[in-house]
Amino acid sequence: MSRLSQINVNEATGVTADLFAAIKKAAGKVPNAYATIGTHSPAALRAALEGDAILAKSSIDKADVEAIKLAVSELVGCDYCAAAHTLVGKMVGLSQTDTQQIRAGEPTGNAKRDALVRFVRHVTSTTGTVDAARLNEVREAGYSEAQVIDTLFAMSVINFTNLVNRVNDTAIDFPPLV
Repeated sequence: MSRLSQINVNEATGVTADLFAAIKKAAGKVPNAYATIGTHSPAALRAALEGDAILAKSSIDKADVEAIKLAVSELVGCDYCAAAHTLVGKMVGLSQTDTQQIRAGEPTGNAKRDALVRFVRHVTSTTGTVDAARLNEVREAGYSEAQVIDTLFAMSVINFTNLVNRVNDTAIDFPPLV
């Protein structure tokens, strides 16, 4: 049971109704996380959606964006986002095995993406300045500095929804993780 209130998406008005309509058109439904955010802060929901729109046009391909979101979500313990991005990951080309290995921090066999996931997991799980060797590893794997910045942005975007869902204990409305 979610801890924060959530309006019925069909009863939303104003900006919230507009945002919910756009989400429903794009995704077929308004996920519980977005419904909760939009209930309380349409501006925050708009920012989250704009962040995803920026990522869609970024230098990182869609499968890598989902790998980033999966790695961060799993590491911080956001079951909701892990379920959501496992589903989306499959929609953009990650296999079931890939999603399981990314969540577990295990190699997938894609050396370039594996280096990215190691970098993301390291940045997420440590404090202080990141060792230059970690940055060099992801660059040596083939990621540009622009892609490093876009990776950090993707981590920031998912951190917001991870935080909301961890505080809210949002009811998961995606297929269960396997």
